[in-house]
Formats: sequence, structure tokens, C-alpha cells
Amino acid sequence: MSAEVAIQKFSFPFACAAHLSQENDVTQKGCIQVKTLELREPQENPSSVRVIGAQVHNEKQAQESLPELPPGQDVATGQVLVCGEASQNTVLSRQCVFEKLIVESEDQRPAAKRQLSSESAARTITVVKKSAVRKEADEPRHLQQKAQLGQRLRACASVTVTRKHRKDLFTSSDVFHRVDSHAVRAGAELKEKCVYNVKTIVQSITKEARTELEKLRAIWVWLCHNIEYDVSGYLGHSEKLSSPEEVIAAGRGVCCSYSNLCTEMCREVGIECQEVPGHSKGIGYRQGQSLKHVKSDHLWNAVLLGGQWFLLDACWGAGRVDVEHESFVKRFDDFYFLTDPEEFIDSHFPDEEKWQLLDIPISLEEFERRVFKTSAFFNMGLRLIRPHHCHIVTDNGEASVSLGFSKPSTFTYEITQHQDLLHCGASEQKESINSSFGILTVSHRSMKLQLLPPASGMYDVKVFARPEAAVTPLVWVCSFTVECPTPRAMEEIPENPFLSWGLQPVAGSLGVTSSSQSSEVAEVDEGVFDLVLKTSRPLMMLCELVHPEMDAAVAKRCLATQIKPDTLTCHVLCPLHGFYRLSVFVRDYEKTEVKFQNTANFLLHCRGKVVSPHELFPPNLGSACGPGTRTSEAGLSKFSHTTAVVITQQGKCNITFHNNHDLELHTVLSKEENKSAAFPLSRYLFCTYTDTKVTVSISLPDIGVYRLGLYARITPGGDFNPMCDFILRNICDQPGIPFPCVYSAWSKGCVLFEPRVGLLEPASWVRFRVRVPGTQRVSVVGETRTDLKLNKSRIWEGDVFSGNALQVLKLAVSLGDSSDMAVLMTFDIKQQDKEV
Repeated sequence: MSAEVAIQKFSFPFACAAHLSQENDVTQKGCIQVKTLELREPQENPSSVRVIGAQVHNEKQAQESLPELPPGQDVATGQVLVCGEASQNTVLSRQCVFEKLIVESEDQRPAAKRQLSSESAARTITVVKKSAVRKEADEPRHLQQKAQLGQRLRACASVTVTRKHRKDLFTSSDVFHRVDSHAVRAGAELKEKCVYNVKTIVQSITKEARTELEKLRAIWVWLCHNIEYDVSGYLGHSEKLSSPEEVIAAGRGVCCSYSNLCTEMCREVGIECQEVPGHSKGIGYRQGQSLKHVKSDHLWNAVLLGGQWFLLDACWGAGRVDVEHESFVKRFDDFYFLTDPEEFIDSHFPDEEKWQLLDIPISLEEFERRVFKTSAFFNMGLRLIRPHHCHIVTDNGEASVSLGFSKPSTFTYEITQHQDLLHCGASEQKESINSSFGILTVSHRSMKLQLLPPASGMYDVKVFARPEAAVTPLVWVCSFTVECPTPRAMEEIPENPFLSWGLQPVAGSLGVTSSSQSSEVAEVDEGVFDLVLKTSRPLMMLCELVHPEMDAAVAKRCLATQIKPDTLTCHVLCPLHGFYRLSVFVRDYEKTEVKFQNTANFLLHCRGKVVSPHELFPPNLGSACGPGTRTSEAGLSKFSHTTAVVITQQGKCNITFHNNHDLELHTVLSKEENKSAAFPLSRYLFCTYTDTKVTVSISLPDIGVYRLGLYARITPGGDFNPMCDFILRNICDQPGIPFPCVYSAWSKGCVLFEPRVGLLEPASWVRFRVRVPGTQRVSVVGETRTDLKLNKSRIWEGDVFSGNALQVLKLAVSLGDSSDMAVLMTFDIKQQDKEV
């Protein structure tokens, strides 16, 4: 094989010059000679490669004769060891020596080809040895020996070169604060002095730079702050500027102006810089279009730093184009400075494959299919879970998008009729525009968007996001197109102004630790739904229920909330079919001056039985239903009924609790309508106080839903404050009998044993049994006066004739030595013509 052929076949794909000359021949039998050849890469480049060529003539001394590696270096960090071994009984003849291995010199190749792409740098490089063997009598044996040695050489001559990423060059852009500030300040001064010379500008803006990286940074920052995109020139409304001086003087230019200026400026500071033509998903890019036969329309740069190529785009780093207003929005975007190739390829596709700088280059078709991601997507640490391509076809009228995130984030989305241009519409979003076509849920580390297009056709979907703690508008992070062949027949989804479903990312900081309902749609059975939130501290809660066809006044009667120190419960009624939005707002219990904040939103779906209008909760319910934080603070404890809703099977019940602070109490019973009742609802309540125990007896007059309000006077002489409301749901169709009408003399310690009803039969004997502490006489006054007798159990008792003439009987007591009597309560006598 000729040396020329060897050069073509075995040249390394990187810049080095290694030659095995006549001096490398065997000098002494049984010895090994090794020659080390250095690459022309900078010393500080960790990916520089050292090639060690070795001719082996003695297996025994092979290991001893190998040169030692410099401290801190090994084969894995970028050295190629070409070694061979041969035993003494397989020594090749002088006619069977290696042919010279010549690797193409760096100066003989174009600059763009001298640099390792990230693909070739990451792959294993194998040096294949070829030998020219003379035809001799023992040629088969020599060929076998040559093949064995070639295999050993190929096994040894491998290396893995690790490509540097942006984070390896600098941890944060903050390290450039000094350089950036000087470049911006110097640029402003030069502009004021009308200095347009490239060399002068570069010398001035890089004065504070100490390294190549800092010089490049100064150039980048100057370009982004001093050159605006020439929208008028791009649209053909004015002539495009060409020369660097014209661009600098005007302060505007198109993409080639940025890339050309970057190249010129880098040349002034000795940084090798290339202009890279290709396609981009920028202004003018049409979603779904094929670029196969379309001429590329964008230019960016590749720079050589430390022996490795990096990518940057000053045009995209300077700001964005507002297509609708045909204007340029200046916004410094640091993302496009030395962007990692794996992220750059989502928006930039070079004409030449080598400038992808990827381990495995992608095709143009794959570039077209890739999801467009803005710089904010990468800056926020988002990752695409699904789909992997930008075009989605609905399945049964539904499509889904899912993103992952490493830090708590807030999301929303926009779905609109398809438009050709990718960069149209808003790039920021303050709140959800229309959430009726999708369901967005956010979990601990991911976001899921369930898309439900309203009709057949093509749609554009933009996803917006921001860090959880940020107060700035949400920014555009990625885009998709959705094709819906057949929409799903479904009810309208209520708008969600609070961006996502489920617990909000801020829920934990607001004190809500968990929820009984996930972020998925809750299917409501029997028209009733209960939500339970666990809390880390006492909270106050307000809830909002929204249905597209439900009046706000009705919605209020569908909610009842119970507030406990460690639990918040919301009882929900659904009087209509379809979707509901249930939103929860909280604040710290003691901080009355603090505003309520949204902590959760749930999407409820009721498709089965619904609640009838007469089954709705009673109007004027308080925010605290059932025992909870407020009753505990007031010293009311040990409630017999711990839930807010009490269902009575027989139309009556007793609610008991303890009044530890001996507060003055008051109870109220109410219902939406009570026109048919013969007695006021207050007659269907009867309270008994013994020691600290309080018993509230209820006898409900009709089927339906009632409100029992419990009030307490916290300070002497003050007003009664609401403690809690109980919701009484009576499912018994038998009307209850009212209690006696009680007066103020009925106080603590008084107990009525008989009769427990306030409506007595006429002309009948009625047994009375009552305990009244500290009284001297207890009498029942009707047509006649009947004194009750005190028995051994300290209970006043006796039989009383109800009579016919009078309508009431009075239970009265005489306290102390006074002859005056105080009425404790009165009983009604049934009249023949009176219906209850």
C-alpha cells in the first residue's frame, strides 16, 4: 500500500501531525522504541490529544519501556496510546515492517474542519494499522501474525474526549458582572462620541477582559446592547445595511449584520470565529412547513475557545420581534451566549451537519418535528415529558402535554385557531385567557395539560410559565400544534382564572399540606362532594363554586365549610349536571388583616343524580359550620356531633357539648321557607344547662334542611358572637311537635323531664316533673293553680288537668320569700278547630 493511500485511509479526524520515519526503525533486536508526538492544541485545553506511536519488537520489555504519563493525565482524559506487542517467536522480518503512518497536518486542512465536532470528540477513535508484507514462502503465517497484531492495536488505540458545556466555562452569568458593566458603559460612551470603527470599539470594550472568554463576553454584550434588529429592512420597507460601520452607526441590522460584526470583532482579539448559515425557528418561520427545498435564512456564529467550538447568536440575544406591530423589543437574552448544542438545535439547524456539534446529528425532518422551546424553557429548568414532537393529533377528541420542572413553577396556556407564523400572539401572559378547552394540573414535579378542542380543525397551543415566587407575567416557554379530526362531545368547562387545577404550588407555604382530592377531575356521585384539606397551622377558609349555568346566589347555597385547627372541610352540593370549579382561599386564622389567597382549584363533574333545589343548604350560613377552631377558642368542647351536617331520621335529635367558660348562649333555628308552620321555629328548640353540659333538643316541624345557629356572649354586656352553624337535614315526613315556650327565668340547672312537648291534649291529665334549683314553690297555673311537690330526688312533680277553656298552661316558680311568681315556660292546649 502506498503512503498516499495510507494518508487518506488513516488520517485522524482531528488536527495533529504524527509521522513514523526511518528513525523509528528497529535499532537493536529485543528493544522497544517509543516516540511521543504532541498536538498543536493549547496547553490549557483538556481535550487536547497526545498520540504515542510505538513499534514493539520484544514482548518482555513492552510494559517497562512505555513512557510515563504526566501527573493528573491518563488515557481517559484525552491521550491515544497506540501500542503493539509481539512475542520473540513471532518477530516479523525486516521485509514485514509497518508502513509509515502519516496523519494529515493541521495546516493542510480548512479551519472549520480542524476542530473536533462534539460527535467526533465523544466517539472512540480507533487507529488501524496496515502492513505491507512481501510475498514470501511463509506468507500465510505472516498474514496471520499481522492480523493478530492489528487486532491488538485496534483494541489499544481508543480514547474518549469529553466535550465541555457552558456550565463548565462559567457557573453563572454573574461572574461577568464587571465585564458586562464595562462593555455597556464603554459602548454608550463610544456611541455618544460617534465612534464606529470596529477596532477602536473592540479595544475599548475589552479593556477590562483578562481572558479569551471575557473578551468574547464583552463583544457579545456590546452587540446585544448596541445593535437592534432591523425589522423595516427585513420586511423590505427600507434598504438593509451591509458594512460594519453602517450597521454600528445606524445601530440596527439583520442577522447577517450581527454574525459579521461578531466575526470581525473576534478577529481583532485573536478569537477564531465562524459564521454559520442555517435555518431557524425565528421570525417568519411557519409551523409545519417543510424546509427540505427552502434556502436557509439565518446566520449565527461558532467560536473556538480552548480548542473547542461553541455556538452563539447575538441576533437572538438582543431581543425579539413583535410581528403584529412590526417592531423590535429589546430584551437581553443571555441564553444564546455559548448555548449548549443539545439545546441550540431545537431552534437552529445549520446547513453543514458538523456545526450541530452533536454526538448524533439530527436530520432536517427531525428539526422540523421538534417542539419549539424558548430560552425561558431552559432557563427555568423545564423538561419535556410528552409529546416529543410539536404536532399532536387528538385521540377521542383529547390530547395531552406534560412538562417536568425542578423548582416550583406556575403554568398556564393559550389555545387558539391555527396560524402559520410561529412568532405571533403574546409572548407573555398574566392569566388564563380561555381554560374551557383544556384542563391544566400541576403536581409536585410535573405539569399536565389535557387539551379538549371544541371543534374539528387545527389549533395552536402556547404554554406559559414562571417561577412560583415570581410576580412578573408568565412567559412563553414552548408551542405545539393540535389537529383534532373529531371533537369530544362534552359539557362546557368553567374558566379557571387561577391557572391550574389541584393544589397550587404555593399551598404548602400558605399552610395547606395535603388534599383528599387530586388534581384530576372529580366525578361527583349522588350530587354530593366533600373536600378535606389538612393544614400545618390554624387557617380560615373561603370557597367559591362556579358552574357555567348556575346563578351566584344559588352557588352560595351549595357550599358549607367547617374549619378546624388542623383540617378544613368543604361540603359541596351539585344541583346541575356538568362541570364545576371549586376554588379554595385561605389565610392564617389570627391574621384578620391579611387577604385570602387561592390555594387550590378542583374540577368537579356531575353526570348522575343531582341535588334538588329544596335540598340546598339553608341561606345565610356562616363561614364556620360544625365544631371547630372558633368553638374551641370559646371553651365549647366535647360536641356529640362533630360534623357540620346532621341527618335526622325521625325529625328530632339532641346536640350536646360542654360550656367550660360558662358563657351565656343563644340558639337560632331557621329555614328558607316556613309559611305553613303553626308555631315559630324557636318553639322547636329547647336548651338545657346542667353544670358545664349543654343539651340542645331539636324537633323539626317538616321535612327539609334547617340551620341551627349557636351564639355566645364572650364578654359581659357584649353582643352575641356566632360560634358555629349546624346543618340539619330532616328526612322524616312526620311533623315534629313544638317544645314549650321558654322565658328568661329558665336558667342553668333547670331540667324539664315531663312533659317534653309544648302542645297538650285538652281536658286531660298531664304529668309534670321538673327540677328548679333554689326555688320554694313550683306551680302550674291554668283554670286552677296546681302546686307541684318536691320528692326525694329534688324533683318537683304532680298531675295537672289541662282543662278546656284556656289555651295555655304556665309553669311558674316562687323564688325566696316573695309571693311573686316567675313564669318559666308556657304550654299550649290543642283546640278542636286548630290544625297543627
